Amino acid sequence: MYGGLESIKDLSKNIKGLLSDLSKNINDETLDDRQLIEVLREFLEDKRYFVVVDDVWDISVWKMIRCALPDNDVGYTIITTTRISHVAEQVGGDYNMKPLSLNNSRKLLYRRIFGNGNKGNNEAEEICHAELAEVSDRILKKCAGVPLAIITMASLLACKARNKMEWYEVYNSVGTGLENNLDVENMRKILSFSYYELPCHLRACLLYLSMFPEDYEIDRDRLIRMWVGEGFIQYEKAGKSLFELGESYFNELINRSMIQPVYDDGDIMIQGCRVHDMMLDLIRSLSSEENFVTVLSNMGGTSPSNTIRRLSLQIGQEKNHVMVQATFSMKHARSLVVFPAIASIVLPLACCRVLRVLDLDACDLSRANGSFKCLGNIHHLRYLGLRETGISQLPEEIGNLQFLQTLDVRGNAYLRLPSSVVQLRKLMCLYIDSWSKSAQDRIGNLTCLEQLSWLCIDDSTRNIIEQLGQLTELRQLSIKLDEWNDKLLECLCKLQKMQELVIECFGQCSIDGDAWVAPRHLRVLYIPNRCWFSTLPAWVNPSLLPDLTKLSITVRELHQVDLEILGRLPALRFLSLKVDNKNLSIIRGFVVGAGAFPCLVSCYFYQFVWPVVFQQGAMRRLRKFEFQQFYLRETRGIACNDGSLELCLGNLPSLQDVQVVL
Repeated sequence: MYGGLESIKDLSKNIKGLLSDLSKNINDETLDDRQLIEVLREFLEDKRYFVVVDDVWDISVWKMIRCALPDNDVGYTIITTTRISHVAEQVGGDYNMKPLSLNNSRKLLYRRIFGNGNKGNNEAEEICHAELAEVSDRILKKCAGVPLAIITMASLLACKARNKMEWYEVYNSVGTGLENNLDVENMRKILSFSYYELPCHLRACLLYLSMFPEDYEIDRDRLIRMWVGEGFIQYEKAGKSLFELGESYFNELINRSMIQPVYDDGDIMIQGCRVHDMMLDLIRSLSSEENFVTVLSNMGGTSPSNTIRRLSLQIGQEKNHVMVQATFSMKHARSLVVFPAIASIVLPLACCRVLRVLDLDACDLSRANGSFKCLGNIHHLRYLGLRETGISQLPEEIGNLQFLQTLDVRGNAYLRLPSSVVQLRKLMCLYIDSWSKSAQDRIGNLTCLEQLSWLCIDDSTRNIIEQLGQLTELRQLSIKLDEWNDKLLECLCKLQKMQELVIECFGQCSIDGDAWVAPRHLRVLYIPNRCWFSTLPAWVNPSLLPDLTKLSITVRELHQVDLEILGRLPALRFLSLKVDNKNLSIIRGFVVGAGAFPCLVSCYFYQFVWPVVFQQGAMRRLRKFEFQQFYLRETRGIACNDGSLELCLGNLPSLQDVQVVL
């Protein structure tokens, strides 16, 4: 699946992604475009394939794509979408999408508002539909069968009472809509009405999305931290952090269909979002009108005004002079975001004294270390993103940034934080691969930290475990240990706000499950197989961990009742469970009962005694199941009479991917 193919560079990135999805392990650093195309051709040569090439902007890009997709005797289908008519004609015959019929439009509208319905209780819903039928059809006439318009209207109506008076208010407010034609301006009238229905605090958050390029996958945590840095999120409820409020803003924009969610690899948790092209056009237009965001890009953008409030730089290296020209108007800028097409740039940081957000994620700054000397003078800075930039040092003056909330310097192999980082008393989020010992020794000073990744603990830094217990605001923590330390459990007992905990240990060890009770709101617990519990800890149960979504643990002994307890965890979507010692495991099969694991999407069982039998009604949403390194010899005593092992995988209605590894 390709997406947003504006240039050959986009094509190369998409081919690499496609090869990765097809489990083709390639070293993309050593393959040029021609070699990538050849690898893909060879892979598809003897296979049936179906490919959708989405949003092609240029015919030269299409010709390159076509070279990568072989004509073969097995059979294939290629579908291309584009917004440019002459591209469609040259691809080989265009098909203009027809609008939805009134009946299908009505189905889409009602499904988005009312859901799929409860088959046992449809009478009340039918009465409701009958009352709203006339106004619904009038609204749908304005949408003219355009799915995006219908979905946008549905998100508005879902927030209203289900009576025709309120629905008519929406109908009368939208304007002429699309009933006369399908041009972009009328489509934007519907989208803009949806925008003006937003609360003020959500409008600012939505407009900020114009900082990102088209078809860009925006990381959720990164975006929320930027919102916090800009000051868009203010404390409303006691007990909720700014980040948690930002999460609720993000989810509200998804619920209103203003942004599209992007899930992680296993479709377990939302990790980011995209903005529909039509919505992004509207947001950029509104941002430009209000001088909210200035965008400079190869595809065009707004010209630098006398006063730039927020600058998004999306241009290639050949246009770096634009940055120099814009510096005269940067003295009022609150955000500067530069995207990685730009290499070896010189930053006008001395001109950005009121900057609150500086994000240079994946830009090549390996030669720009000297540019950061004036960082300590940007006293209002709240967010500093330098991930994978190639920097090797930060100045000691970074300790002067007393308002800094987020520091992200992951992916810089040679970087060591200066000791002054422990002076950042308002720091809430710290992403780092390696520490200097002088900085790590005083980590207890950072009492506002909510997210910390990674913290490396070895012989020389064991004393910091006690300091870790002082960081009682921590909600996300990732730790690397050379060997297990029981004091860590004592420390974790003090961190009762923890929601995500990842512990990687390079030495084999046993964990005392009774020495720690996980916090009630824990969502993610990931402890890989080098650390094990003797049995399933008593605190892993539905009443104590109602929000647990991802769980990866190893146990030495597993009983049927343990599997039943795990199956009752109401929010669990990912499970990786390993039985580490076959001599202590129960030498018999397991049964996953009806109704167990109601939300589970991905399941990995390691070193079980096969079979695990799935009863009808178990794991109704399971899409991926992996069974590895099971004890084949022990299964002989519990096999069927004919020697087969029946798992009843047919009872898993959503199953798409099964892997069994001996």
